[in-house]
Amino acid sequence: MTTQESANVHRVIPIFIDDVKYELSGAKASGAQLRAVVPVPADRDLWLDVHGPKDDILIRPEQEYEVTPGSHFYTAPSTINPGAR
Repeated sequence: MTTQESANVHRVIPIFIDDVKYELSGAKASGAQLRAVVPVPADRDLWLDVHGPKDDILIRPEQEYEVTPGSHFYTAPSTINPGAR
C-alpha cells in the first residue's frame, strides 16, 4: 500500500451513544453527523461525556469534532422544566 493509499483508508472508530456502541468511519465528524448516527430527535441535545473536573461538551451541529475510540455521548432533553407536572 502506498502512502497516498494509506492516507485514504478510513479507520473505524467505536463510540457509544446512550450506552449503545456505534462505529464512525473516521476520527473527525460534524455535530450533525454525530446526531445522525442514532438519529437524535430535534427536541434533545447530544453531549460528550467528559470524565474529570471539566464539564461535559454540548455537541453543536455546525461544529466539527475530533472523535477518539471509546468516546461516550448521551442525549438529554433540550429544555428541562423542573417542577413541571
